[in-house]
Amino acid sequence: MTQYLEAKAGNVTPEMMTVAQQEFLEPEFIRREIAAGHLVIPANKVHLAKKLQPIGIGSALRTKINANLGNSALTSDSKCEIAKVQYAVKYGADTVMDLSTGAEIDFLRQRIIDEVTVPVGTVPLYQVCEQLDDILDMTPQHFLDAVEHQAKQGVDYMTIHAGLLLEHLPLIDSRLAGIVSRGGSLTAKWMTAHKRENPFYEYFDNLCEIMKTYDVCWSIGDGLRPGCLHDASDAAQFGELDVMGRLAKRAWAIGCQVMIEGPGHVPLDEIEMNIKRQIEVCSGAPFYVLGPVVCDIAPGYDHITSAIGAALAAYHGAAMLCYVTPKEHLGLPNLEDVRQGVIAYKIAAHAADVARKRPHCRERDDSLSRARFAFDWNEQFCLSLDPERAKEYYNESRAGAGAGSPPMGCNENYCTMCGPKFCAMKTTQELNALRRNGDAAN
Repeated sequence: MTQYLEAKAGNVTPEMMTVAQQEFLEPEFIRREIAAGHLVIPANKVHLAKKLQPIGIGSALRTKINANLGNSALTSDSKCEIAKVQYAVKYGADTVMDLSTGAEIDFLRQRIIDEVTVPVGTVPLYQVCEQLDDILDMTPQHFLDAVEHQAKQGVDYMTIHAGLLLEHLPLIDSRLAGIVSRGGSLTAKWMTAHKRENPFYEYFDNLCEIMKTYDVCWSIGDGLRPGCLHDASDAAQFGELDVMGRLAKRAWAIGCQVMIEGPGHVPLDEIEMNIKRQIEVCSGAPFYVLGPVVCDIAPGYDHITSAIGAALAAYHGAAMLCYVTPKEHLGLPNLEDVRQGVIAYKIAAHAADVARKRPHCRERDDSLSRARFAFDWNEQFCLSLDPERAKEYYNESRAGAGAGSPPMGCNENYCTMCGPKFCAMKTTQELNALRRNGDAAN
């Protein structure tokens, strides 16, 4: 029984209870959302038997973030990638995806699954491609075997580009960037060379049976997602989305959990429309978006350009945000890039959750504001998304304050930017004291 089938049968599982506690919601509400297809708990039975701590992904819950990691054919250092996974989880990633395309794919994936407590996702096509001399040598059985192998390892959700059809390929001719999805481009190449329909579409029910056996959550991938603003919201993207909506219903009929992967580059004014269209076409299945990046002119800063779009997407109903690092479009991220990407997306997700009034989300902001007004620096650090960075900047400021300044670590009763004479909060406290004294005198 998958989480979806348990929910449809009226049963509240231990995993649903855990999610309810995390989200400050009733277990029955979680069950109903899963039964409706609006919420998923990516929890492979194999991973559950290890260290996995279940989480829920759905627009009715707090927005989750995913960190894409993994080696490449150019950089294949498993030790470094494991460190990046640990870094991502440390700074707040709710899930991680192993997108390795280099050597030791199997070893690295198993290490990640064995060590992390968060759900792990993959794109199984990458392993098939790495194992064959040419993707054109792939047979449907190659792919089915890879999916089952990864399911047995404990992968919690898999992105498979099953909605890209032959009829969509002519629609990319008017694009500037063509197909930017790795899985989408490999699938399109195979289809064109063999003059055959997408094998993942043709064998969709077979894939569902494998997923159902281990309770692997579908992430129906958008192989035709836009890779630049010019290509956003075009016929290719939405043609594939229509197929993804139909496939979601097929997966539910078989008993699988389903997420829908969303676009990568979208102008700010088109984000709301994209989210609402997905919700309608895909019957409310959780939407998992890559950014979206809202302008194309900032290489090196795309953790910012995408976090802007991510906050807006989450506000309008996206359930999970796939992070982007400063290295996007430029190279494989290092540890510091992972940190910046995760924190940028934690900010985007939290901003949306505050605006959507998710239970208890504002409490942390208010607590930090109280600590800031009280000049309680240690409490501010503890409440920060990145306490280490906040403390680092604070100490830098104190070190440069000059002779006669209090030593670092003191609880100065003024802000480190303005100093004692111009600090507005210190002045306000003095103002309040004067008012209290005046009231007492009267």
